[in-house]
Amino acid sequence: MLLAIDVGNTDTVLGLYDEEELIHDWRIRTVVDHTVDEYGMLILNLYKTRRVRSREIKDIIISCVVPPMLNILEPVCRKYFAIKPFIVGPGIRTGMPIFYDNPREVGADRIVNAVAAYERHKRALIIVDFGTATTFDYVSAKGEYMGGCISPGIMISSEALFARAAKLPRVE
Repeated sequence: MLLAIDVGNTDTVLGLYDEEELIHDWRIRTVVDHTVDEYGMLILNLYKTRRVRSREIKDIIISCVVPPMLNILEPVCRKYFAIKPFIVGPGIRTGMPIFYDNPREVGADRIVNAVAAYERHKRALIIVDFGTATTFDYVSAKGEYMGGCISPGIMISSEALFARAAKLPRVE
């Protein structure tokens, strides 16, 4: 089984795959202050609730936009799963050409979104990801990452409106 970990600024999403099938997924808070053991125990307990043993995990891939989290998650993978994780980052070969002035500046989250969306649909796409930031990315019909843009996410935008608009009430 493959453990896929997507570390975002607010949440970390874990997905457990058996071949092509997503069997389980979890969403936890991204907390840079947690220790290797705290994350290790948290992840192991998530698996226990689904009756999955750590030795069933054969590969781990991590997409991370919070660099300090790699200093936690890489040791978690080694200590709790005895696996060296594959880290999505600059220079990895995804099979998708990146036509961007500086490909190293494109976030790992945006690349994995683009590759996954194109693999599923095999046509030109605009991918929108609503997270801490909202990202818009374009993939050509040939499967080439052409670029995109980033804007503040919904929560950031609503907080800014509340702070700047005198009559606008805060809405949960």
